[in-house]
Amino acid sequence: MTTTATHPAPPTVAPARPPQHLIDAVVAAALTEDAPWGDLTCQALIHPDQQATATITAREPGVLCGTVAVEAAMRLTDPRISVTFPRADGTAFAAGDTVAAITGPAAGILTAERTALNIVQRLSGIATMTRAFVDAAAGTRARITDTRKTTPGLRVLERWAVRCGGGSNHRSGLSDAVMVKDNHLALLAVDGPEALTDALRSARSRLPHTVHLEVEVDRLDQLEPVLAAGVDTVMLDNFTLADLAEGVRRIASRALVEASGNVRLDTVGAIAATGVDIISAGALTHSVRSLDLGLDFAVPGRAIPDPGGRP
Repeated sequence: MTTTATHPAPPTVAPARPPQHLIDAVVAAALTEDAPWGDLTCQALIHPDQQATATITAREPGVLCGTVAVEAAMRLTDPRISVTFPRADGTAFAAGDTVAAITGPAAGILTAERTALNIVQRLSGIATMTRAFVDAAAGTRARITDTRKTTPGLRVLERWAVRCGGGSNHRSGLSDAVMVKDNHLALLAVDGPEALTDALRSARSRLPHTVHLEVEVDRLDQLEPVLAAGVDTVMLDNFTLADLAEGVRRIASRALVEASGNVRLDTVGAIAATGVDIISAGALTHSVRSLDLGLDFAVPGRAIPDPGGRP
């Protein structure tokens, strides 16, 4: 079953980025990990005042995400470094396109290079993968979302990358919503389906009205006890296409319908065509390949001689 699209097309510019203090915290930790006692190579060979220009260039096509992390890596290493970006996060680029232009002290650029590239390559990989999933589900009502299967410490940036690719975010973490998964159900349904319904109703009565309640099921016969509790979303986990369509029919708009499990680029279109509202894909973050972006120096200005000799 194919329905009319109800969600916007992927953005031509990025949605709101994470707060700057969170970006800086992630980047600062990465810089410290890479150079906890400074960059010994630059300290030994590069004068701190030697100036240089460099570009980050795409070696393959993709969707950009991570310019603010590049800027933060350079600024936190040496505030004298200037970075400009020809295109915004969330926009597509081709192989050979310039992603960033950098000028300033060469030693700082060299020290920040790997951290900046690691982050922008990974985030652009996520944005590019997400855009492919969104395109594959075009023409349906399905919204593509991420999951909590993110890199520890990078979730705020990886979720932003999903948005840059035209996807949406699921709950940020365990504190954001009530999500009853298979292991919860194993405990709650010990005494049968009525006990499950009662447990979910009791939870609903104690929750603030703003808290979302979602329940994961892996069989069609679990639907009615869950729906009877008045949940907001039902996740159909690892259902066949036929069972997904039947689940949508049975739920009949009493809750949002989310599909999860076995979601790949070659399956997401067919999953979306079953009529589900949401498709959550861990592959957007846990199986993504970083894009190939490279930082290359232009011919630098004349080196400043080190009058005293440096260790």
